[in-house]
Amino acid sequence: MSATTATRGQPRMSEQQAGQKLQQLKGEMQSIATKIGELESDAEEHRAVIDTLREVQKAEPDRVCFRMIGGVLVQRSVKDVLPALEQNVDGLRSVMEGLAKQYKQKDDEAQKVQRELS
Repeated sequence: MSATTATRGQPRMSEQQAGQKLQQLKGEMQSIATKIGELESDAEEHRAVIDTLREVQKAEPDRVCFRMIGGVLVQRSVKDVLPALEQNVDGLRSVMEGLAKQYKQKDDEAQKVQRELS
């Protein structure tokens, strides 16, 4: 009788584990989506600053601007800051692409678990 109980108990435990796995994946996907949103917001802010500084650079490339680096406000020229900001935007874009791939992998895995539950 214990073998029968174990056999009957096994699918229920598997369903429970699959349900937990699905919830875990959905939580991870939500975290990734939140992070992507934050990075998109940061990238938009960088782009706005870049657009402004490009206009300034045309007229006054040596004009002074201020930049926060590691919590410290530093004084630089527009011509020095602009390439660094453009590099930051490229880095943000790369990170967002990586997170999008992770999100897709988690979504595929969640769909696989969902099919197993059905």
